[in-house]
Amino acid sequence: MTTSKSIVRPPFAALALSSLLPLALLISAQAQADCPRGDLDTLYCDEDGDMVADLPADESEWANPDTLIFAYTPVEDPAIYSDIWQPFIDHLQEVTERNVRFFAVQSNSAQVEAMRSGRLHIAGFSTGPTPFAVNLAGAVPFALMGSDDGQFGYTLQVYTHVDSDIEEMEDLRGKRVAHTSPTSNSGNLAPRALFPELGIVPDEDYEVVYSGSHDQSMLGVVARDYDAAPVASEVIERMAARGLYDEEEVRMIYESDRFPTTSYNYAHNLHPDLVEKIKEAFFSFDFAGTALGDEFEGVEKFIPINYQEHWEVIRTIQAANDVRYTREDLEQE
Repeated sequence: MTTSKSIVRPPFAALALSSLLPLALLISAQAQADCPRGDLDTLYCDEDGDMVADLPADESEWANPDTLIFAYTPVEDPAIYSDIWQPFIDHLQEVTERNVRFFAVQSNSAQVEAMRSGRLHIAGFSTGPTPFAVNLAGAVPFALMGSDDGQFGYTLQVYTHVDSDIEEMEDLRGKRVAHTSPTSNSGNLAPRALFPELGIVPDEDYEVVYSGSHDQSMLGVVARDYDAAPVASEVIERMAARGLYDEEEVRMIYESDRFPTTSYNYAHNLHPDLVEKIKEAFFSFDFAGTALGDEFEGVEKFIPINYQEHWEVIRTIQAANDVRYTREDLEQE
């Protein structure tokens, strides 16, 4: 066990070779087997039908690294989030008795590819990319941030500049609207699935411009680079708390029902004993009085979830958008 600071920020390619799983181990007998797998990549099997990759049957393929690599979803300021996550990293090290390294990722596709190739062991994946991580990288969602009463989630909100002539959704006709990226749930897929019911069709009734992130969408609305933007409430709330934009300069014209927030996952091939320690670390972490607790206002603990149940609404939205869980579709972001 180590209590030293462990945050480092080189790209995934710079990870020490000792922390990597050779790709040959992933292309195993299981990967070649004719097994039930649903939407999972051919690297994985799903014998129990829970929609996530099974632990490999061959124990020689179980990963039990001395150093665990943890990554949080791409965010607007990776340097700030490295510090915010440090209290949890320290706790994870203590419970697992392993060194833990935090890596800031630049894109959803890079994060998914890192877990697929064995370079990432534990990760928080954004809502929309979570099914890609499950199906392409063998990620197993097991936790969400929530409150003591088990509540969790976020909403899709649509903002415009306070001085714009947009008062309701149908006023978006002919406008320039910022979506975030193709794989984002609240920033693209949910709007494409939900807005037609409100009488407005993205790409037909208004011009879609991809901003790259929720924060860039909101800042673009403030600067009037975009007429409006659909964004995730949790990201916007954190931006406002840090004073990254003036709340009086924008106006919300729509808010959806709640969606699940960032999923926390372990790689499917981790040793079962290690998985239990990882879960113990998550579910015993106390947010109170930590930088993580301050950042995620209203969050009090990690709560257990399962992908099959809690991501059903997201899969439905993605199916409505003809999303295919392929590396090519993921890289479109």
